[in-house]
Amino acid sequence: MNAQAKRLPELSFDEGGFLTNANDWNENIALTLAVHQGIEKLTDDHWKVLQTLRNHYDKFGVAPSMYNVCKSNGHSRDWVHNLFNTCLNAWLIAGLPDPGEEAKSYLSDM
Repeated sequence: MNAQAKRLPELSFDEGGFLTNANDWNENIALTLAVHQGIEKLTDDHWKVLQTLRNHYDKFGVAPSMYNVCKSNGHSRDWVHNLFNTCLNAWLIAGLPDPGEEAKSYLSDM
């Protein structure tokens, strides 16, 4: 396991692997979740995406348009996908709850 990643404290995940309480999330948990998704290191760009996702979720309770996430950070529409392999991985690592079937389909295809 990557030296960045720490052991997960007692957390609750649903059957899809989503953290059931977004308030349990912290940077160490994100590092560990990233390793579980095949991402060995989180760069500054990864953290920008994770914070953007969490801020949007806190404000609106839904997944944002990944195009808008990319554009608001000054990048092309495939930036998040390139960083996380799928946008759904970004959502999982951000420690956000299951966004629903339609959003998961959208996030998986991006």
